[in-house]
Amino acid sequence: MKEELKWVPSTVDVTRPSVARMYDYYLGGSHNFEADRAAAKQVESIFPGVAQSAQANRSFLRRVVRHLMTQGVDQFLDLGSGIPTVGNVHEIAQHDNADARVVYVDFEPVAVSHSNALLADNPNANAILADLRATSTVLAGARETLDFSRPVGVLIIAALHFISDADSPYEAIAEYMSELPAGSHLAITHATWDSLNDEELAEAREVAKIYSNSDNKLTMRTHAEVTRFFEGMDLLEPGVVAVNDWRPDSFDEANVGIYGAVGRKR
Repeated sequence: MKEELKWVPSTVDVTRPSVARMYDYYLGGSHNFEADRAAAKQVESIFPGVAQSAQANRSFLRRVVRHLMTQGVDQFLDLGSGIPTVGNVHEIAQHDNADARVVYVDFEPVAVSHSNALLADNPNANAILADLRATSTVLAGARETLDFSRPVGVLIIAALHFISDADSPYEAIAEYMSELPAGSHLAITHATWDSLNDEELAEAREVAKIYSNSDNKLTMRTHAEVTRFFEGMDLLEPGVVAVNDWRPDSFDEANVGIYGAVGRKR
């Protein structure tokens, strides 16, 4: 633990599970602690497919970034970006265009600390320590790297289901998109209970109880509620669908209980 703590800011409570570090664990990362692993293993014991869900999210992210690059969008604002793991946005985008710009945003100090260490020699990418709900702070920081006169891809992968309706997520997303020009895109993945049977729903509620002890509680949303995030935008085909059904590059019939969608600002 002493070796691990060298890369952790002193203000971080490593005894309390973090959703970012739990997600890192699901993806096979090493930036997590005993409390994170214990909570993550509790979730896995109830929902063995949780790691597969995390990997489906990462695969969706890869497909979206590659698609947007083909559309001439080479700037990305990754909100709730989490801890750096293989297949980050800058790795995908800059593989095709070294000048592609990326700003990562997370409220988890460990995630931001690691991101900036990883990006120390990368002039076109950086990370901001901020809550995505703090739109003014995020936008001000993002403008230092991104050119808001050109289209931007806003990425919110597996983050909005940790924000309750009381915290005005729809208004926050609308504010982000209002600051960006036509041709900008919004990509979201969001956990849902829509497709679960009674047994799976009972398991999902047990999982939600575990997350209630972490730094963020779960807020599941329906298809209509996820679609509402794209109000006033043109949804790209195939619309709001199971994340592994959004323009898949391989066949996967597993139900991961996550919606994925991309919208384009008119």
